[in-house]
Amino acid sequence: MNRNKTHTKSHKYNKSWYNAVMDNFTYFTPTKVVFGKDTEKQTGILIKEQNCKKVLVHFGGQSAKKSGLLDRIFDSLKSEGIDYVTLGGVQPNPHLSLVEEGIALCKKENVDFILAVGGGSVIDSAKAIGYGLYNDFPVWDIYSRKNTPKGCVPVGAVLTIAAAGSEMSDSSVITNEKTGEKRGFSSNYCRCKFAVMNPALTCSLSEWQTMSGATDIIMHTLERWFMPCDAENSELVDYIAAGLIKTVMENAPVLLNDPSNYNARAEIMWASSLSHNGLTGPFGNGDWATHQIEHELGGMFDVTHGAGLSAVWATWARFVYKDNVKRFCQMGEQILTLRRLAGESEDDYALRSIAEMEAFFKSINMPVNLEQLKLNLTDEQCEILAENCTWHGKRTVGQVKKLGKEELFQIYKKARRAE
Repeated sequence: MNRNKTHTKSHKYNKSWYNAVMDNFTYFTPTKVVFGKDTEKQTGILIKEQNCKKVLVHFGGQSAKKSGLLDRIFDSLKSEGIDYVTLGGVQPNPHLSLVEEGIALCKKENVDFILAVGGGSVIDSAKAIGYGLYNDFPVWDIYSRKNTPKGCVPVGAVLTIAAAGSEMSDSSVITNEKTGEKRGFSSNYCRCKFAVMNPALTCSLSEWQTMSGATDIIMHTLERWFMPCDAENSELVDYIAAGLIKTVMENAPVLLNDPSNYNARAEIMWASSLSHNGLTGPFGNGDWATHQIEHELGGMFDVTHGAGLSAVWATWARFVYKDNVKRFCQMGEQILTLRRLAGESEDDYALRSIAEMEAFFKSINMPVNLEQLKLNLTDEQCEILAENCTWHGKRTVGQVKKLGKEELFQIYKKARRAE
């Protein structure tokens, strides 16, 4: 990784922000990480360590084939005497129908390990197949909360996109394309046994994929950053979170001009895993409304996840900031290194901080409203999205401010165009 970068001059954090005692928590991150160049050649050895006999190699489109990555993985499996079958075709918002196809294939072939070769969508799909293979009820029952899994067939990953952090997280998200619902589920059962991370594998990604991934990483940490005004927070975790976001904000622009820069790719790839393995917020707090708002857009319109997050984040932030204005000010000070101006109110400082983060998303060519995402939502569509986001009135979303159908309707409407 690049250790010779010139960093923005830092200033001493205002210790008066910290008046909370670190809360109790449990931190569990069992995934073995193998990081660096050519590490995909170790895949067979890593699977053999799991004492598995037959593997489903699960992947997305043609890039894994054309690049020769799949062939290198197949050679690695063969060298360890591991049998395998394959299933490609994972979409950016992974579909339930392919998950069900994978479950049927695994049962037919007596598969006992699932290897995801790809990004978050492929890993999420692999986790869902693992759930469906282990449990004796429809896999969608897990994501729709009709049933609870008792386990998951083991999963491993060879990462090709730095974004979702699914390679080290306890979560997965699946889209039911028949109903337009995009739902997530979290449990330790699905955590990857290992994650192979070769940053060089991400060099062929398009600018859109790379910057959407960088946005997703930032958002995973910001979601944990924001919490109710009376929630406990940790000085150490805040420093880690701020450092992680700064690292992504420094390296994403590098890749705009030099897409093959290995050091920048490495920094962002490791950040993607740390942003979603609990390190930047292990206390069970965090807001997550932006993710829930975007999930409905992904389910209905199949938008790119990171781009969908940037398109709605600033609207959400302006809608809720008064409910924990200090935390938005902390974002300005600690993450964005903005000094509070003489005579500037907390509200104005918070709004300037939101605008600065929004400006960063613009600078890496990410949308900051739904119109820029090429969505022209009607009021009726906004209402449907809000209704679906509350699971038809069964829940509110968010922690900074609990959002019901009416509040979500207003956010979807306001997010249509920049303020």
